[in-house]
Amino acid sequence: MLKQTLFGLMAAASLTAFAETTCTAHPKNEQIPPAKFQEQLKQQGYQIMKFKQTKGNCYEIYGKNKEGKKVEIYFDTKTGKPVKSEIDD
Repeated sequence: MLKQTLFGLMAAASLTAFAETTCTAHPKNEQIPPAKFQEQLKQQGYQIMKFKQTKGNCYEIYGKNKEGKKVEIYFDTKTGKPVKSEIDD
C-alpha cells in the first residue's frame, strides 16, 4: 500500500513538472501574426531554432538570445510580452 501511495505521488509530481504554460486566448484577428512576431524577435537579436504556437495559447521559442545563451520563452500572442522564460547560463 505504501509503495502504491509513493508511486502515485511521484507520478503526480512529474505531471505537474511538465505542465504547459498557459497564456490568455486571443481571437486570431488580435494576435500578432507568427511571421511578423518572429521577425521582431530576430531584430531583437534572438536566433530562433524552433517556433510554435502552443495548445496553451502562447508563442514559444527555443533558440539563443543576443548574448548567445540558450533560451526557451513563452510569449503572449497579442502583446508579445514574455510570460515565462528559461535561460541557460
